[in-house]
Formats: sequence, structure tokens, C-alpha cells
Amino acid sequence: MSLLIGILTFVLILVSLFLILVVLMQRAKSDGGVGAAMGGGVAESTFGAETGNVLSKSTINAAVAFFVISFALYLAHIYQSKHHEAADGKLPTIVAPAATATPAAPPVTLPPGDKPKP
Repeated sequence: MSLLIGILTFVLILVSLFLILVVLMQRAKSDGGVGAAMGGGVAESTFGAETGNVLSKSTINAAVAFFVISFALYLAHIYQSKHHEAADGKLPTIVAPAATATPAAPPVTLPPGDKPKP
């Protein structure tokens, strides 16, 4: 389970970085700001006239992926914490009471002349 959590965490980091870059590449409505400074013109020359549509769809898809992966990680951590006690790899220790020594029966003495019965 921890391998799955590690992989999902790595994918979440990649999606987060992609989401940050896509949001920064978008042009502001006033045609200024960080979008123009971070390569708004480069995005237009790369994607053509449909730059707004491509970046908007990419932002929506990345946001959906971010929330789905975040929720999956949340559920995986809950599952791991619930089943962590049982999967420690240790066997339960059971303390048994020490056996008490029972005293031996006193020897039977027979009167002289009697034979023991089989």
C-alpha cells in the first residue's frame, strides 16, 4: 500500500506543477499581468488561435485530476492507518499463567501381609 501512496504522491506533484504552469501561461482578460510576462505570446504561437480553449481545457482537466488524486491519497492514508495495527508483522503476545506444581500423593502404606491389588 505504501508503494501506491508513493506513486500517487509523485503523480500529484507532477499534476500540481503542470497546473501551475498552465495557469501562469494563460492570458489575463486585460492582456497584461503574469500571463503575458510568462509567455502568453509563446502559447499563442504554439497553439494558434485556439490558445484560450486549449489552456482552459488543460486547466480544467488538470484541476479534476488534482482533486481525484488528492481524494485517492486521502482514502489510501485512511485505509493504511486503519489496517496498520493488524499489519505490523508482529505476532500477538499471549501471557499464559505459569503451571503450578501439584503435590504428589502421599505414599500408600499397606499393613503387613497385604498384597497390592492389580
